[in-house]
Amino acid sequence: MWFFSSSEIIFGEDALSWLSGFKGKRAMIVTDQNMVKMCYASRVQDSLAQAGIESRIFADVEPDPCLDTVQRCADAMTEYEPDWIVGLGGGSCMDAAKAAWFMYERPDVELEAINPMQEFGLRAKAHLINIPTTAGSGAEVTAAAVIKDTQAMRKLEMASREIIADYAIIDPSFSAQMPPMLTADTGIDALTHAVEGYSCTWANDFTDGLCLQAARMVFKYLPQAMEPGPEQLAAREKMANAATIAGLGMTNSHIALAHAMGHCLGTIFHLPHGRVTGLCLPYTIEFNTRGEVGRYLDLVNILGMCAEGEAEAGMIFATAVRELMRRIHLPLSLVEAGVSEVEFRTQLEGICERAMMDTSLVTTRRIPTWDELIKLFEYAYEGRRVDF
Repeated sequence: MWFFSSSEIIFGEDALSWLSGFKGKRAMIVTDQNMVKMCYASRVQDSLAQAGIESRIFADVEPDPCLDTVQRCADAMTEYEPDWIVGLGGGSCMDAAKAAWFMYERPDVELEAINPMQEFGLRAKAHLINIPTTAGSGAEVTAAAVIKDTQAMRKLEMASREIIADYAIIDPSFSAQMPPMLTADTGIDALTHAVEGYSCTWANDFTDGLCLQAARMVFKYLPQAMEPGPEQLAAREKMANAATIAGLGMTNSHIALAHAMGHCLGTIFHLPHGRVTGLCLPYTIEFNTRGEVGRYLDLVNILGMCAEGEAEAGMIFATAVRELMRRIHLPLSLVEAGVSEVEFRTQLEGICERAMMDTSLVTTRRIPTWDELIKLFEYAYEGRRVDF
C-alpha cells in the first residue's frame, strides 16, 4: 500500500496575489537575506497585509541550513506564535521552514527521529505555505527536508508526509531574475529528481507520467532559460513548473544513488546540491545499465531518440545528460568542479561511509558494494565512463 500526497498548487502569472484573500492571524516568513534585499519578502508581506495577516521575517537561513539556524528559527516561531509558516526562497529556505515548523509543533522530538512511518500530529499550531524563488529543488511540494549537522559533518534527511506544505505558490516572477549559474544548478537538480523518481525501485503508475514530463521539459526549456532573448521568460516559467512537477513525482516515489553520492560530496567539498547530484547522475545511469537493471528506455524516447532495449538506452541517456550539462556549462567531473586530488583521496573513505548510510540507497536499483562505490566516486572524480 502506498499514498500519493500533494500540496494544493497555485501557479501561473500573478499567483502570489492569491495570498491577498487568505485567512489567518500571524505568519512567520522563513527566508534569507537575498530575498529581503530583492524585496521578495516585502512582496509576500504586502500580500499578507492585504488579507489582514500580520507577519514577521526570519531571514538568517544560509545555503545548506544547519541545525543551529533551524533551532533559532523554531525559537522565533515559539515567541511569535504564528498560525502560518511561509517558506520563501530556494530549497534551503523551504527545508529550513519545514524543519523549524516541525520543531515549533513538536519540540519534544529530535529531527533525526522524523520518519515516514510515524504520525506526529503536525498542524496543531500552524500550517505551511511554500513559495519557491528558484526552479529546481521541488522542496515546495516534497515530503523531505535536508539539514546539515556541522559537528558530525553529515546531512540529516527528514522524511514525513506531514511536512508536505499545505499550499505551494509557483509564481514565475520570483525565478525570472535568477543568474545563469543558479539557473543551471537548480535546473539540473530538477532533472535529477525526475530521472531518479522515474528509475528508482519505488516508481509507480502515479509518478511515472509526472517524472517523464518533468524530464522532457528540462531538456527542452533549461537551455532556453539560460540564454537572453524573447523566449527566456517563457522558458523560465516552464522550468518553474517542471521543478514542481519533478518534486511532486519524486516525493511520491523516491530518489536514488546520484543523491546518495551527491549528499556527501556536497557536504565535504561545499558544492551546490543540484550541481553535484547532476554531476553524479550519468555515472549512476551507466552503473545501473551495466548491472542490467536500468529503466531509461522511455526517457530516451521522450527525447525523440531510439534505442533497442535498456542496455542501449541507458548509455544513450547518460550521454544526453552529459551533453545537456556541457551545454549549460556545468562540470562533468569532480576535477572540473574544482576538487583537488589530495583532498579527494584524503576524504574518499569517509565519503563512502556516509554514502552507504544514505537513505537514498534503499531505492537504488543496483546497490553498490563498498568496492563498487569507491570506483564510482573515482570515476566521477576523473570523468571516466562507468564500465563495470
